[in-house]
Amino acid sequence: MLDRSNTLLLSGTSHTRLHSCLYLFCSGSVFLFFSFLKTKGDDEIWLIEFYAPWCPVCEQLDPVWHQIGSELRSLGSPVHVGKSDATASKDLSKEFKILSFPAIVMLKKDMKYIYSGPKTKDEIMEFANRVSGPLVRHLSSVQLFQHVRTRHDVMIVYVGATSPLKGNFTSVAETLIVHTFFFSAPRDVLPKEVSLPSLPAVVIFKDGTYFTFNEEHDGDLQSWINRERFPNYNQIDGYTLYAMGESGKLVVLVVAEEKSLSQESLRYKSLVEKVSADYREIYSRNFYFGFMKGSEYIDGLVMGELSVPSFIVVNLSNDGFFMPLGAVQTERHLLDFLNGVLDGSIQGQGGNSIDLRAQRLLYNIKATVKPVFVRAPLYACFLLSLPLLVMVVLFRLCRKKLPPSADADGDGALLDPSLRRRRKPMDKKSD
Repeated sequence: MLDRSNTLLLSGTSHTRLHSCLYLFCSGSVFLFFSFLKTKGDDEIWLIEFYAPWCPVCEQLDPVWHQIGSELRSLGSPVHVGKSDATASKDLSKEFKILSFPAIVMLKKDMKYIYSGPKTKDEIMEFANRVSGPLVRHLSSVQLFQHVRTRHDVMIVYVGATSPLKGNFTSVAETLIVHTFFFSAPRDVLPKEVSLPSLPAVVIFKDGTYFTFNEEHDGDLQSWINRERFPNYNQIDGYTLYAMGESGKLVVLVVAEEKSLSQESLRYKSLVEKVSADYREIYSRNFYFGFMKGSEYIDGLVMGELSVPSFIVVNLSNDGFFMPLGAVQTERHLLDFLNGVLDGSIQGQGGNSIDLRAQRLLYNIKATVKPVFVRAPLYACFLLSLPLLVMVVLFRLCRKKLPPSADADGDGALLDPSLRRRRKPMDKKSD
């Protein structure tokens, strides 16, 4: 029976091909890896999990990964689902630039797409279906457009015939498909209330309205799409917040309780949602708005325990943050806070300097170890003392392997005893 390190789930693959791929993926040989790349079909798409046997999150993902493989196979998906022990197949993980575990990568033609979302079945399945499909999905009817619009909070649509702008749009889709869907449609498929100054055009539908790309005002198309691919207001988790760092916008957050929200949290949440809607024209270019359940992620950023509920503005591009100078009780207070962030009157904190990164690392280690001390102090002491014990043992072993002490000459070089005896008469003669 194959152990976990030799498991490979496949959808749409023959039994013979299964054994071949098992051997290729379990081997750390560079030759076998490149052999796999040469023998796989140009149109084959692979979804691969890189794991480590000691990784607890990998163990939790294991049954989910089996479900994903089985479901994609039953749906007739073109995606082949596999897994590789990165500690055994180091050349393979190096080729895919795997730095942490578990890592999920989709290989499509010559492109490698890294999945960075929650490790849940639904999210990974959506990623697989999105990336494995067409880069730009065509919406050919009003009904299809309306159906898609009800299923997506944000829709990015190219409108018009073939043009250089469409080529640029497709190139952007090839890079950003890992994050969101891309669509194209003729003008008569869009709602009649949508007014476009000219065609072709790129339009983003979100927050009950739409925005049209203007190169003179918005700059680079990819930067604009990356900046606008999130709803203006949303519930945010750690994965989404991290991704928002690429947008260049600051994120206005209400950090609330993880489970049941208090009345104060609900009031804070409503206040931020109202400001995000009423002042969208003023602040949408600089801010995203949202609320987050639980403060663990933000605690690691600020290196302290943030009281909940709290307001905070986060800059994920440099791990910085802004805190209000006083209590935020009214809409006016919140507006003053946001204006202070923009005009620089409120000093930013945090950052990603080397010193702060080291402090943040120490804080996160402390935050991880502290609960273990509370629940099992003896076990925690054992874990902390184990590295020290290993170092002591290694030091003693190294000491034992050193040669016995010998005399040294004036320069500190050790002399062989026989050489030392031969030198004495010469010393006396010279005297």
